[in-house]
Amino acid sequence: QVQLVESGGGLVQRGGSLKLSCAASGRTFSNYVMSWFRQPPGKEREFLAAITWGGGSTWYADSVKDRFTISKDDAKNTIYLQMNNLKFEDTALYYCASAPSLQGIWGPGSYDYWGQGTQVTVSS
Repeated sequence: QVQLVESGGGLVQRGGSLKLSCAASGRTFSNYVMSWFRQPPGKEREFLAAITWGGGSTWYADSVKDRFTISKDDAKNTIYLQMNNLKFEDTALYYCASAPSLQGIWGPGSYDYWGQGTQVTVSS
């Protein structure tokens, strides 16, 4: 059974940093794309960043590319999202997800498994 479990969310002051983790289990992910999305209250789910599990290539949404960094630890089967200089508009539920290919990774419809999400709240 495939499981993606996010952690690391919480309450952080504006300008602060957080590092999210997503532990993956249940199958071999070496040919998959792993991504981070977020969903602010009342809004649609938004792509943030992706990484290929095998080669480590990365992609970012323009809105976060200068502040967020996606990475992976093969030994731990875990991907991360380092978030710096957090803003009020970064408040959202953050999800990790896996996709079987690079096709359509910018939209949530291409992903077959999702974690349960971890809440990030940025305060003043």
